[in-house]
Amino acid sequence: MSLIRRHPVLTFFVLACALSWAAIPWQSFFAPGVLVAALIVVSLTEGVAGLKAMGSRLIRWRVSWVWYVLALAVPLAVTFVSIGLNTAFGAPVPDIAEFRVWYGLPMAIAINIVNPINAQLPEEASFRGWAQPTLQTTRRPLAATVLMAIGVTIWHIPFFLMPQFGSSPIEALPTMAVTFWYAWLFNHASGSALLTLIAHATNGTIETSTLWQAGADATRITWLYSLVWCLVAIALLVFDRRLWTRPPVPVDDQTNLEHVSAPVDEVPTTDGSQAKPR
Repeated sequence: MSLIRRHPVLTFFVLACALSWAAIPWQSFFAPGVLVAALIVVSLTEGVAGLKAMGSRLIRWRVSWVWYVLALAVPLAVTFVSIGLNTAFGAPVPDIAEFRVWYGLPMAIAINIVNPINAQLPEEASFRGWAQPTLQTTRRPLAATVLMAIGVTIWHIPFFLMPQFGSSPIEALPTMAVTFWYAWLFNHASGSALLTLIAHATNGTIETSTLWQAGADATRITWLYSLVWCLVAIALLVFDRRLWTRPPVPVDDQTNLEHVSAPVDEVPTTDGSQAKPR
């Protein structure tokens, strides 16, 4: 138990892999295993208070409308830029099922948000609902997100290697890159895992890898999609350095995290004065 308390996030990722990968002998992947792992670790290390904090982040909706727009717009922009580049390089214009009826895309996003069998809900409830803020209590957001990117990518390994999932090892790149986007959105949107869930559900709605049959067009879209997400991650790191380098701060369930961006040696107190970090 002491080992779990000293390394809760590491324990979580090990347990998540064990539970989710347990379905591999049946040529499957148990995505809800990541949520089960988080609930077990949080229960053992933080008790009911930790479970309540985890749940509150998942239903935190009172954030600026700007973050809702970005949660939807950025993943869709990445998808359409990738598709546009592929068609510019000679691929035929794809038939996107979500656009055959006007409500196709909104319905697909909504289903992804609420479906517990899909990966989006279990991942965001666990990764951003608990693991990311837990790491940020002792690490700067950049260091925490690097660790998250490594852990999340390792958890996804079966997707990259098992042919029935239709993915390839190169897709580890956008998996790592999009982790920085989710962390950026989470930290700006008052620590709301609901916003990252919306972004994740939107990102998973149009599967670019299925828009073209196997061949040069299909291979190219995978590389282009990976490149665009990497460029997004780099832009976030370069143009918002203050966010990534701020000091470790516990996630306050009632406070907008935008208000804690302070110089490295100072943390704002509730009365507006400056105090040394603990």
